[in-house]
Amino acid sequence: MMLTAAVAAAVISLFITPPDKSLLTGIDWRTLGVLFMMLTVLEGFKKENVLSPLVRFGSGLKRMVSLTLFLVFGVFFTSMFVTNDVSLIIFAPLTIAVFRGAGKEKYILPVLTFQNIAAIRGSMLTPFGSPQNLFLYGHAKTSVWRFILHMLPLSALSALLLVLFVFILFRKDRTEKIGRAAEETPHGAGRKYKKTVYIVLFLFVVSVIVTRTKYWYFALALLAAAVALTDVKIFLKVDYVLLLTFLCFFIFSHSIVSNEAVSSSLSKAVAGNEYWWSIGLSQAISNVPSTIVLYPFSKNFAGLIYGADTAGLVSLIGSLASVINYRIYVREYPGEGGKFIKTFTMISLAFFAIVVVPGYLLSFWEFF
Repeated sequence: MMLTAAVAAAVISLFITPPDKSLLTGIDWRTLGVLFMMLTVLEGFKKENVLSPLVRFGSGLKRMVSLTLFLVFGVFFTSMFVTNDVSLIIFAPLTIAVFRGAGKEKYILPVLTFQNIAAIRGSMLTPFGSPQNLFLYGHAKTSVWRFILHMLPLSALSALLLVLFVFILFRKDRTEKIGRAAEETPHGAGRKYKKTVYIVLFLFVVSVIVTRTKYWYFALALLAAAVALTDVKIFLKVDYVLLLTFLCFFIFSHSIVSNEAVSSSLSKAVAGNEYWWSIGLSQAISNVPSTIVLYPFSKNFAGLIYGADTAGLVSLIGSLASVINYRIYVREYPGEGGKFIKTFTMISLAFFAIVVVPGYLLSFWEFF
């Protein structure tokens, strides 16, 4: 659905502003290249079960509060490094399997929603936690440490709120035990040498992102060669839909910026209201594409990034990570998508109501 909207937007924009040679230079090829590198390495992480020790640890916990906190903060902290969608792909199926096997299915929906929030608010801390952060950091004139410093207050507040939400969920019995043994969750051992390769490549990609090297295309070629020698089938699993969505919205953004009348109108409307525009537009086209579209018209970098990292709390469409979490659930419980959306909306909006004002106030804190 997102790719279809992106293609439609790109095609329409080319009628508004006929393409010329500047279109090729207007596309952010560096962001696309780095995103491809990150997505490729993370597919290796998933295939070789790099995070399987965490999964095994979580399966051994016996109390509901401690298990839930582990599952929620497992997502919160891993999303900072392996992106929010990958952290959910790892932990959401584990949550469903463990709770279902333990006869605690009534907790699955609220805990999945907590994990969704954890993915969105944990990933906001680092430049490589989410696609929109990756894009914006690439254009920011600030160091990685200053970036983290600016994102830390909202991320820390979110962590405290998640603990509070978990304790509210188990308010009737905070010592509740899991009960009968949870079913075994397949996590696989993976191959040690391949795990090592992907961990090294992950650190390599992080260094490319943090240093903003202008030689990213050499890094891309080196990584592609390393992955081809390790497991060439990984390239078949890369999320090319996300890459194509980025490309289409880059085309759309460039075409709109190139049209003086449209660009002038949007600049006047968006400038000074980046926070609210980012949250609002994300409910129609999700936070990643809305960030790409709004960036050229934004004067307040903080407002744009805080809004993009808050938008996923409003509705399911606000973040691609939320859609992935929804798909994981309905695959296990066909026909119960409505229940997921109802629970997600109630809990997530309550969380949003608490953090939206602090986010707006912090948006006046300039990054650079």
